[in-house]
Amino acid sequence: MASSRTQTIEQLLRETLDAVHVEVVDDSARHAGHLGAEGGAGHFQVLVVSPQFVGLSRVETHRLVYRALVGLMASDIHALEIQTLTPEDWKASRRRG
Repeated sequence: MASSRTQTIEQLLRETLDAVHVEVVDDSARHAGHLGAEGGAGHFQVLVVSPQFVGLSRVETHRLVYRALVGLMASDIHALEIQTLTPEDWKASRRRG
């Protein structure tokens, strides 16, 4: 079952970025004892598929993700691994995989 933080991250990304697909993985358990994890903030991996990413660079799409999650960055998120795709890129990657 997804944690409330994971659900909150997913909801914010879906709503803020009009995402058509979002995957959030809480990788915090692998970082237990890590200095940044001691305060309770987590380590997350996100995959976000959004039409808002069309025509943007990877840096620009990552900025949009960080902007969507800015309210959680100081308290709930210590580390964030981001993968962003347009809907077209997502469809193409699924056909290959």
